Amino acid sequence: MPQSFNTLEIEALKLPPEERVLLADHLLASVCGNPEIEAAWAAEVEQRLAEVEIGNIPLIPMEEAIRRARLSLP
Repeated sequence: MPQSFNTLEIEALKLPPEERVLLADHLLASVCGNPEIEAAWAAEVEQRLAEVEIGNIPLIPMEEAIRRARLSLP
């Protein structure tokens, strides 16, 4: 691989986890998908995250969410 890739990877891994996820999302969106749909999903995610952070959305433990998801499967 080119040295620039290795340098980018090293620098990207220094980012906080949230920024690495955002970077990965942007990179993935740049090679696949419809930009309008991706932008709409990004806006929805940001809105939901903001609602969670201010306490408007009740959260449930992951184990409970998985249990509910499994019960809903045929």
